[in-house]
Amino acid sequence: MTPRWVVPVLLAVFLAACGAHVHHRVRPGETLYAIGWRYGVDYRTLARWNGIEPPYTIRPGQVLRVAPPRPNWWEEEEMEGADAPAPSIEERPSTRPVPPPMAPPGGAIVWRWPVQGPVLRTFRLQPPVNKGIDIGGRVDAPVRAAAGGEVVYAGQGLIGYGNLVIVKHDQNFLSAYAHNKTLLVKEGDRVAAGQIIARMGRDNRGRAALHFEIRRRGKPVDPLKFLPRRGG
Repeated sequence: MTPRWVVPVLLAVFLAACGAHVHHRVRPGETLYAIGWRYGVDYRTLARWNGIEPPYTIRPGQVLRVAPPRPNWWEEEEMEGADAPAPSIEERPSTRPVPPPMAPPGGAIVWRWPVQGPVLRTFRLQPPVNKGIDIGGRVDAPVRAAAGGEVVYAGQGLIGYGNLVIVKHDQNFLSAYAHNKTLLVKEGDRVAAGQIIARMGRDNRGRAALHFEIRRRGKPVDPLKFLPRRGG
C-alpha cells in the first residue's frame, strides 16, 4: 500500500515541475481581490485557504497560498462551481446551512457597455488566451462602470493590465477595466452604473483600447454574454 504522505509530495513535485504558482508574497498596494484576479481564484476561496476572515485584510510581505492545499481539493470546489447542480435537501448534511437558490447568469445585475467603440478582440480561453474583450476608442475617452458596486482595486500592480480598476458588484460578480490612462476612483469608493471611473489609455499593442473582463466567482466569463447586444 502506498503511504499516505506520498500523494501530497508527488503533487507538490508535479506542480513545481509545471511551474505552477503555489504561494504568493503580498506586495504593497495589493488586495485579496487583486491577487485572486491574478490567479483566477475567487477571493473567498483564497481567504479560506489562508485562514483570513472578513474584511480580508492582508499586509505586504505576507505569504499566501494561491493553489489548493489538498490533493483532492476538486471534490470540495466542485460544489462551489457556477454550474454545479445543487444537491437535494435529503442529501445535504443536517449540520450545514441550506444555500440560497443559484441566481440566473448575471443575477439581477443590469450590465452596460463601459465604453463606446468596436470590439477589437473577443473572449477566448484557448491560446491565444483573452480573458475578456478589447474595445477600441480614443485616448482619454470616458470609461464607465458597467454596473454599480464597490471599487476593490485601483492601481497598476497587476502585470499586463496597466492602470486597472476592479469593481465588486455582488457576492458573485466582479468586473475589471484595464490599460487606463487615468484612474478617477480609489479603493473603497462606491460607484453607480454608468459613472465615469477612468479615462481610456493604450493597450499592450499601442492601440487606444479598454480591456474589459467579467468574472463570476473568480472565473472569467465572456462579457458579450452579459452586455446588451448594442452598446449604449
